[in-house]
Amino acid sequence: MKFLLDSNTLIEAKNRYYGMTICPAYWQWLLLKNQAFFLASIGPVKDELTKGHDELADWAKENSTFFQSISDEETQAEFVKVATLVAQTQGMKTGAMEDFLKGADPWLIARALTSGATVVTHEVRNLDAKRKFIIPNLCEQLNVPYMNTFELLHHLNAIFVLPHPGETPPPSSATMSGSSEYTSGSSSS
Repeated sequence: MKFLLDSNTLIEAKNRYYGMTICPAYWQWLLLKNQAFFLASIGPVKDELTKGHDELADWAKENSTFFQSISDEETQAEFVKVATLVAQTQGMKTGAMEDFLKGADPWLIARALTSGATVVTHEVRNLDAKRKFIIPNLCEQLNVPYMNTFELLHHLNAIFVLPHPGETPPPSSATMSGSSEYTSGSSSS
């Protein structure tokens, strides 16, 4: 996989700009890109999503192959590297390390380290953060590229187009496309 999605990218899409009933093409596009081995997420993200009782929880349950396992030895070893970096970080609020390590975020970074993937998150780099660990801050320290959903859509040339008047709409009521080419670049800031 070239891209690994954080739970906030899926939650924000569902709650705001790509609601499942108003833009089903986005969710179908994610699955198509997953089938083409371009993007995925991880099991702990699925676990976070399925704690809810909404259409996103149902989508995560119905599309379990979208979420990669983290049980391989390489990812486990990289998790130790992420946890060590977090433990060595000075000046964080009490409990920040524990909160971070019990969630999906360190596993997402660890899986990106093993697969060479870019992390896709809506978190924004903040070097002054003291209350919680920020994915982009850690990605930069570990040389893991990251971007947000909109940068991902641009990189993969995603296009969601309704048919012109008089054309027969495809079964999904939208045309989905997206280049399968991606040139890895440096981290976003």
